[in-house]
Amino acid sequence: MTRMTADTPPYSLRLAETTEDILGAQRLRYEVFIAELGGDGPLVDHAQRLERDTFDPHFDHLILVDNRRDPAGLDHVVGAYRVMPGERRAAAGRFYSEAEYELGALVASGRKLLELGRSCVHADHRGGATMFHLWNGLAEYVLERGIEVLFGVASFHGTDIAALAGPLSMLHHHHLAPSDMRVRARAPQAQRMDLIAPEVLDRKAAMAATPALIKAYLRLGGFVGEGAWIDHDFNTTDVCLVMDTGQMSARHLAFYHRKAGVA
Repeated sequence: MTRMTADTPPYSLRLAETTEDILGAQRLRYEVFIAELGGDGPLVDHAQRLERDTFDPHFDHLILVDNRRDPAGLDHVVGAYRVMPGERRAAAGRFYSEAEYELGALVASGRKLLELGRSCVHADHRGGATMFHLWNGLAEYVLERGIEVLFGVASFHGTDIAALAGPLSMLHHHHLAPSDMRVRARAPQAQRMDLIAPEVLDRKAAMAATPALIKAYLRLGGFVGEGAWIDHDFNTTDVCLVMDTGQMSARHLAFYHRKAGVA
């Protein structure tokens, strides 16, 4: 266990370096996606409480570590992001998101892509500071590798489309990706998102019902693909977020540049 002193910060952020780090991220994913949100999947290990899949070896795992916890217990990871640069797609066989979305527009663009996924924070550590650490780490990762487009699926809890009609319609009407970046949900689980006409949509209520992570991407200038995708295994309704780092607002570009030490 890390020896704590008065000067030791409670959290540290890094890419997973050890087997315990990877297992810690998978344990956190189990606690959030399986135990808390009721998901499941073919490679979920209920006995060891691990949520994992065949794509894990191809991703980098950005983890937020609670320095007060022993890594041997696998509960030291309290925040995680899974990221895969586009050049690893061939080795992985496909992007994880391609099971849900047709990504031809992005793949054919020739731009430097980064797939994001499995973003989660332990319930006891949620709050602005935790996500701030993770976003800082993501910013550094993006800048160091010259990433041009970020994308990945993000989820609404549950599969009751009637209950999600407001936020899905808001995303479709106001945040649909331009045609050259517009990925499309794959049948048969594809679900139209234009469920409520824009003139009668309560946009304020719809935004309030949108998960914080999705709203964060929208504030950074992100878009969504066409159509949602119903994931019955994980009990979620997914949307595919796409963000062109070159189209980010000047304010957020300044933040990213500060992180990289760029004048």
